[in-house]
Parts: sequence; C-alpha cells; structure tokens
Amino acid sequence: MKNQITNAISDFFFEYETPRQVLVRNRRVGVVCRIIQLGVLAYIIGWVFIYEKGYQSTDIAVGSVFTKMKGVGYTSINGSERVWDVADYVFPSQGDASFVVMTNYIITEGQKMGKCPELHGKHNCSSNADCEGGSFKRTGHGQMTGECVKETKTCQVLAWCPVEDDLVIPDPPMLMSAENYTLFIKNSVTFPLFGVSRSNLVEGIDAGYISKCLYHPENAPLCPIFRLGDIVKLSGFNFETIATVGGAIGVVVDWTCNFDVAVTHCKPKYAFHGLYGNPTETDKARASVGYNFRYAKHYMEDSIPKRTLLKVFGIRFDIIVQSLARKFDIIPTLTAIGSGVGIFGVATVVCDLVLLYLLPKRAFYKNMKFKYTDTHAQQDSEWLDLETGDCCPFDANARQGQGTGQTDDPDSEAGSTETDVSKK
Repeated sequence: MKNQITNAISDFFFEYETPRQVLVRNRRVGVVCRIIQLGVLAYIIGWVFIYEKGYQSTDIAVGSVFTKMKGVGYTSINGSERVWDVADYVFPSQGDASFVVMTNYIITEGQKMGKCPELHGKHNCSSNADCEGGSFKRTGHGQMTGECVKETKTCQVLAWCPVEDDLVIPDPPMLMSAENYTLFIKNSVTFPLFGVSRSNLVEGIDAGYISKCLYHPENAPLCPIFRLGDIVKLSGFNFETIATVGGAIGVVVDWTCNFDVAVTHCKPKYAFHGLYGNPTETDKARASVGYNFRYAKHYMEDSIPKRTLLKVFGIRFDIIVQSLARKFDIIPTLTAIGSGVGIFGVATVVCDLVLLYLLPKRAFYKNMKFKYTDTHAQQDSEWLDLETGDCCPFDANARQGQGTGQTDDPDSEAGSTETDVSKK
C-alpha cells in the first residue's frame, strides 16, 4: 500500500499525459474541418477584432452641458407692440441641458379672483340644477357656485376671471422669428479610465471663430452655435408646423474616440432627432399633439392681486451626450485570442461526429480513435503483483493472449485490448 501511494504521488508530479492523435486521410472530413476553421478565423478577425474592437478596453465619459440662447422676437397684437428677449421666451433661464423656447402663446391679461361664467363647452347648463355648487370639473377653470348664467348658458365658477379661452391656437405662430434664434452649446467630458478630458471647444475653436461661425453639417461641423431653424430642419420637421403647437427635439453630442491615436482626433459629432413624433404622420392621427404649459405673472393693481396668464407653446430641446472611448489593452486582447482558440475546438467536435457516426467506416475509425483496456485482466495483474511482489513478463503476455485473444497490434481495424503489469 505504501509503495502504491508513493508511485501515485510520483506519477502525479513527474509524468505528462497527452491525448492520442489519429491522422485521418479523408477528403470530405478534411474539407469540413478546414471550412469550419476558416469560418472561426473569419469570425475572430472580422467580428471580434475589427468590428467589435476586442483588443481594446472601453470607457464612458462623465460630463456637463451648458447652453445659452440669443435672439429677439417681436409681436404686435391689436396695435400692442412687444419685444421678446431671452428672459421672456426661454424656460428655465439657467441654461440647463433641457429647456423650452417659446414659439407661440395665448395670453389672458388682467385676471383677478372672482365669479364669472365658465368657458362655453366646458360646462353648459340650462338651469341651476345643472350646476352642482362646490363641485369641480376636471377640465373646468374653478369651483362651481351652483348658478347657471343665462347669457352664456354655462355654469358660474369661482376662479381667476375672465377665464382663459384657448380654443383657437394662433396660426401662424406668434414668434416665427424664433427660427433665427441661435443656441450655443458648451460641453465638457472626462473619461476617468484613461484620464482624458475634452471639450467641444476643440483645437481651432477660439473666440474669433465662435463670433462668426454657424453650424453646418459639412462646412462647419465643429461650430458649437446652432440656428433653431436649422436644428428643426435637420431633425426632419417643418419649423412653422412644430412652432405652432410645440414639440420636442433631441440634440445628440456624440463622443466616439479612439485613444490609440492622438487625443486631438477625439472630436464631437452632432446629430438631431425629432422627439415630437413621426414627421410623415399627420396631426390628426396623433392622440396628443404638441407641447405646451402655462405660467402666470402676478402683480398688484389698486391693492387688488392680479395676474397675466400665458399658455406657452414651445419647442423643448434636450441636449443628450453619449460617449464611448477605446484604447488598446493586453488583457481583453488575450481574452479575445483565448476564446478564439477555444472556438477552434468546434471543428474537432464536428469532424469527430462525422467520423464516428456518419461515415460508412465509422466502426473502423472508432477502433482507431479509442484504445480499450480489459478491466478484469488489469485487476488480476494487480493482485499477483501484491501477492508475489514479482511477475514474469512472459507469463503476463501469455495470460493476455489467452484472456483476450487479441493481436499485439494496438491500431488494428478490429481494435485492441491492453493489460499492463507493473514491475517493482
């Protein structure tokens, strides 16, 4: 027993096992094997390394966006002229990555708290019984008092009076001049993994260039100043249509960089997408058209609190930054190569299946590939070795020949059986 344990430990540390290799001269199997290997090689080179850049590590940037609008609008309503500047038509005014530019509006001036008839169509009535006092209607403007106003045939409400009339939307939009407003985008990104920081004000973009440039996808693709009309056009929409009822547009700043080359080649690319809907879809097909919201300016007049209510129709701009940087890294490279080498084993598996189960001579190939051992003869040999401590090679060979009846050729077509007797 001690000798067996010693031999087992010795065999574990000082012996090397290798799979048996069988060379099969078969054209069909050889062609199948090479085709599979070529396919795997094409996958590794074409997909893993060239398309997926499997030899590079990746990182996503963190960054910030600042925006600034410029432009002046003019309106004249019933002889009342007004100039609209940035403080009037941009919401919010802090220069966030998401903001709204007012392009159309409905204004209700001089509202004060009181009792007045509801707008026609909101809650019609023929008698006071149709107006439940103290109740509200979801689409109404205030609390019903329980009285039906005969002149308008609508319920009286406690609300900001006169109530807003937004049934008719101005068309063309009140601020068509917004088409010529300009948007300045300042974006900074940092790739923490590679320790690289970049700004969309890249090399060559200085104060002199910014003062006179205007973005164009071909002539000035790096200019950070955009005309609103161009943004809407590049997103696939008509400015007058979207300015009338409002909408949403996404401005994408794309940082896709390869840091295996000079960092100066890492520059942003701009893209514009309409979030308003499908440009070819008619407004009648949509459940809810446009984008609008309300805000009020409160003031005091003769000690009476009043307000000016505006229903704002505008274009919402969302500045979206997406990034992906790559750089050579030995770890993903070795991982990709190792996985590719492992996939080469598919050719061996497929060819073995063809040889062992599909070809007419599959029994012959199976005998050539596998070497069988007689378990009972092996156990008898081990028992004799333990009892006598020695064994005659001639007797062992004789027993092998008598017990199995097999030839000495281990690679014969009929197969082979081997019994090894250890010597001490």
